[in-house]
Amino acid sequence: MRLDPGVGVAIAEAYMAAPVREERARAAYAAFCRETLRQYHLLVGRVEYGGLGVMVRVVDEDPYPDVASMLADVRQRRIKVWASAASGNAHPYLSDGENDMFRAVHDVFGHAGSGRGFDRHGEEAAWLKHSGMYTSLARRALATETRGQNCARIFRCGGGEFPPQKAALLPRMFSDPERVVVGGGELVTV
Repeated sequence: MRLDPGVGVAIAEAYMAAPVREERARAAYAAFCRETLRQYHLLVGRVEYGGLGVMVRVVDEDPYPDVASMLADVRQRRIKVWASAASGNAHPYLSDGENDMFRAVHDVFGHAGSGRGFDRHGEEAAWLKHSGMYTSLARRALATETRGQNCARIFRCGGGEFPPQKAALLPRMFSDPERVVVGGGELVTV
């Protein structure tokens, strides 16, 4: 899985042009929150009751220099997530706690699930892997939270700082995992 730079720029432009908060995104974000909470309960739930038994620790700095460090923790049934409150980049819809729960499930089910890191290709693979755990409605918010924000960070913000978080919907073509553009601009179905 590789993210074509032309597609990445188009996603970044759509994210940057979107309002910080739009009313039409409310239902998608409500579904996204419900589904993320279910995933979080699966993640931290006791093994004997069908959970994965992963301990989540929220920390005040970026906990992982690379995906290998994160995978080592996940193998030990633990994960650290960078506290939303520490970023100074408040989400317009999600509480800090909801955002932290999302970061935990995305890191485990997206990044660890795909075995991919935090560069543009790893973020694309993590979005694609994790999108299978959401309904089509919630997937619209997921695309903004992952694909949109990461493309804006990489292609518009130089890969450093994250752009402002948004509660908006990207065009459907950017939130549909059935349509993935690969190198050379060729549209393929996965």
